[in-house]
Amino acid sequence: MINKSLFVVSIILFAVLTRFLPHPPNFTPIAAIALLSSKGFNNRWIVFLIPISSLLLSDLFLGLHATIPFVYASFVLIALLGLSVKKMGLGIVLLSSTIFFLVSNFGVWFLHYPLSIEGFIQCYTLALPFFINTILGDLVYCALLIYPFYALQKRNLLSF
Repeated sequence: MINKSLFVVSIILFAVLTRFLPHPPNFTPIAAIALLSSKGFNNRWIVFLIPISSLLLSDLFLGLHATIPFVYASFVLIALLGLSVKKMGLGIVLLSSTIFFLVSNFGVWFLHYPLSIEGFIQCYTLALPFFINTILGDLVYCALLIYPFYALQKRNLLSF
């Protein structure tokens, strides 16, 4: 038997460490961490604390920026999404990518572009390549983090 909390914390630490490896922009494990936390822990405070502390820990080393409130809010929303569904699937992963794209780029538009419809369209248009990276990163990391969790849980190898 594997302790569920230890397994989830280990996977999350691994994912946080991957943020320090060279990677394309927005190809990160944080959405997968938020979704896994929502299934791996019963305490709602921990569900939100895990992705936010993962971000904060790595952001302290990688750099802080003005859009942090929007980025962090997007992962709180992704954790809420995870709490609201019974099981993760492709649609949930794609929805989490979309949440991040919409919320984080709203912050980019609000803080760095003209507050006009033209600025809004320009911001989101220029962000589309990053959205592709977000989707690919979320798909890869969700497969690497969430699938093993469900596989072990299905085989009753996780102890609660």
